[in-house]
Amino acid sequence: MNNIFCISRGCHLKVDTDNICKCEVSDSCNKLDVTNWLEDVPLSAIVPDIAEVRFKNNRKLFYRNVNGLELKKGDVIAVESSPGHDIGIVSLIGDLVYEQMRKCNSDSQSQDIKKIYRKAKSTDIEKWAEAISLEEKTMISARKIAESLKLNMKIGDVEYQGDKTKAVFYYIADERVDFRELIKVLSSEFKVRIEMKQIGARQEAGRIGGIGACGRELCCATWISNFNSVSTNSARIQDISLNPQKLAGQCSKLKCCLNYELDVYIDARKGFPDNYDKIETIDGTLYLQKTDIFRQLLWYSKEQNNMTNVIAISLEQLKDILLKNKNGVKAEAFNNEEKEQTDNLDFTNVVGLESLTRFDNKKKNNNRKKKKNNRKF
Repeated sequence: MNNIFCISRGCHLKVDTDNICKCEVSDSCNKLDVTNWLEDVPLSAIVPDIAEVRFKNNRKLFYRNVNGLELKKGDVIAVESSPGHDIGIVSLIGDLVYEQMRKCNSDSQSQDIKKIYRKAKSTDIEKWAEAISLEEKTMISARKIAESLKLNMKIGDVEYQGDKTKAVFYYIADERVDFRELIKVLSSEFKVRIEMKQIGARQEAGRIGGIGACGRELCCATWISNFNSVSTNSARIQDISLNPQKLAGQCSKLKCCLNYELDVYIDARKGFPDNYDKIETIDGTLYLQKTDIFRQLLWYSKEQNNMTNVIAISLEQLKDILLKNKNGVKAEAFNNEEKEQTDNLDFTNVVGLESLTRFDNKKKNNNRKKKKNNRKF
C-alpha cells in the first residue's frame, strides 16, 4: 500500500512491514498539539488505560484501552463509534492524559468513555483513505443542495467516519435553521448516515486555520481550546484604538488576543480614580489626551482634541487635583518649566492617520503624458 499524506489530519502516514499504519511525523504536525513534558519520566509497568486520540483538524476525544495495547504517540488506531468504528491517531498517552481530562472536565471513571478496538490494519487505512477523499466533494455538493433549498446557513467542513458509514457536517448560521429536508436529501445523495453540528465563527476559523495579523498561525488553530468572550471594553482598558477593521480577526469577531494582557492592565488601573477625563485649574479646563498606566503618568491639554502644549501629571498629583475640584477649589496653574519638560513626548497620536483602504484608489501616473507633450519633433 502506498504512503498517505493527509493535511487535514496533519500527518504523513506510513504502513510498515507488519501491515501496521503509523504517523511518521507526530510532533507539532497537527492543530492543538500537546507537548508531553513527562515523556522522559519512566512509565510504570501498568499500561495506561486511557489515551487521547485526535481526528480531523482539532477534534480530540478520550478512549479507554480495554485490550491493553502498547500504544505510542502517532499510532493509527480503530476506536468505537456510533455506529461502527472510526479511525484516529494517538496524540497523548501516560499520566498527562489525566491532566488533560481534568482540564476538559472529563471524568476518567466514567462509563461513557468509548473503547479502543485495535491498531489500524491496511484494510482499515484503505477504507479511511477513500472516506477522506470524498470529504471535499461532499462539502461542495452539500453547499449547492443547501442553496437550492434556500437555507440561510454555511457548511464549512465535512468529516467522514473511518468506516465510511457516517458523515458529520459542520455549519454556521445566524439563526435557527430547519434542516430536516436537507438531511433527507443528503442521506439519499451520499448513502451515509448524516449528522449536523452547528459551530460558531471562532470554531470555524480554528478548523480552517490561517495566518493572523501578527504573522503567526492563528491561536485558535494551534493552542486555544476554550473561547472566552471578548468585548470592546478590553480594548478600552488597554487604550487601544476602537477601529473595527484592526480589532477583528479572520472570524470577523474581536481578536482573542485582546484578553491576553487584560488582567495586567486591570491590576495596574486599580489605583486610578473613576472620572479623570477633565480637571479644573486656574488657567481653565484641561482635557485628558493619553494615559501611561504602568508609569502612572497622564497627559492633559487645554483643547479637547488637540495634542499641542500637553502637560504631564503624575497619579498622585491627579488625586490631589480631583480632591480640590470635588471641594469646589480649582488647582494651581502649571508653570512653564513643567510644560517644557513635557513637550518632548515619546509618542504621537497616529489614530486615523493611516487608512486600510489607502492603497485601493491608485493615483494615475500622468508623467508619461507630460513627457509625450514635451517631446520635440
